[in-house]
Amino acid sequence: MQKNIESSTMSNIVAIVGRPNVGKSTFFNRLIKRREAIVDAVSGVTRDRHYGKSDWNGREFSLIDTGGYVVGSDDIFEEEIDKQVELAIDEADAIIFMVDAESGITGMDEDVAKLLRKVKKPVLLAVNKVDNAKREADAVEFYNLGLGEYYTIASINGSGTGELLDALVEVLPEKEEVIDDNLPRFAVVGRPNAGKSSFINALIGEDRYIVTNIAGTTRDAIDTKYNRFGFEFNLVDTAGIRRKSKVKEDLEFYSVMRSVRAIEHSDVCLLVVDATRGFDAQVQNIFWLAERNRKGIVILVNKWDLVENKQSNTLKDFEKHIKKQIEPFTDVPIVFISALTKQRIYKAIETAVEVYKNRSKKIKTSVMNDTMLPIVEHYPPPAYKGKYVKIKYCMQLPTPQPQFAFFCNLPQYVRDPYKRYIENQLRKEFDFNGVPVSVYFRKK
Repeated sequence: MQKNIESSTMSNIVAIVGRPNVGKSTFFNRLIKRREAIVDAVSGVTRDRHYGKSDWNGREFSLIDTGGYVVGSDDIFEEEIDKQVELAIDEADAIIFMVDAESGITGMDEDVAKLLRKVKKPVLLAVNKVDNAKREADAVEFYNLGLGEYYTIASINGSGTGELLDALVEVLPEKEEVIDDNLPRFAVVGRPNAGKSSFINALIGEDRYIVTNIAGTTRDAIDTKYNRFGFEFNLVDTAGIRRKSKVKEDLEFYSVMRSVRAIEHSDVCLLVVDATRGFDAQVQNIFWLAERNRKGIVILVNKWDLVENKQSNTLKDFEKHIKKQIEPFTDVPIVFISALTKQRIYKAIETAVEVYKNRSKKIKTSVMNDTMLPIVEHYPPPAYKGKYVKIKYCMQLPTPQPQFAFFCNLPQYVRDPYKRYIENQLRKEFDFNGVPVSVYFRKK
């Protein structure tokens, strides 16, 4: 069996904290969009929180914007901000604390600073909205927060963010992921109470996890070594919700933070969907998080036994609805299961094993060219600005997941619809069911 050769350096999590309206989301959005090296963003997971993968000076990290959803009185603001900061302190590897030069230090800033001064993790103080010399001079007052050096930035136009990010990647800890056995990792992900632990219990035939119908009873991501169909792998329960007396629970926040980590360090994600709740926005965001991390994906529609008034076309309609939500990446297996009655749970694992093999698939260059070049010849890229693209050669790149390079004279003139066409042909010819495929056009 192929060894799990994913990068052994774990990606860090960086949380942006601070009171509302200091510019956290503007900073986040700028960071995600500002460079090609920055991979992508998944926004809107649970009440406007934002999650993205970012890259600076060759260091990749997950960026989490903790703001943008608090409503109510100042008291509620304060309570929610404390909760967010404590969660960030608990889960993140480094924290960017953002304040606003326009309004100066507020009571809420002082409360956040008080929490952060006790932290044993890197904290970078970012003074935002510094867009003129007067504000640059006024920023000195932020030394009073007792967090040492500060970085002046203007999220709106990006000034100062380079220095802040230089400092950030400098302090991010190097994290080695210890995988003793190099077994493939199948992460069971999804929103709280979708039945992730019940699914694993049903598989391993023992109550390894306490299962209740209260969201949030799983304390940590736990690995279980599992062997099925002569194939051994680690099954990871990543409900990712830990109860702590000191944290006023925000279960959704924990869930997604843990899912971020779990997804990044898995080979295949089994996304458990509660059939009674449907394929809602949070489930979709976890799906896109897995897709953007280029992981294998199997969608498990759980609690199918609880869906009432099923007609002959109910299953097909449900499947059609999911595929509509995940366009254009619709080549994903969907298995309808019941963890309670053990219906199709082994089919779920069998499918995940197939997806893992698809993701690990290596196609010989000669086979690639013999297969794909006639397809390209039959339907070449449409002319663009009067120029014709000639594709001469193609190959699979030596990466853990399927990536392909097509070499041609004018790669800049290949449009997205043609890239999708090539991806669909690769899927049809070589079977990449459940696996994101990357296609690049390069200069010959």
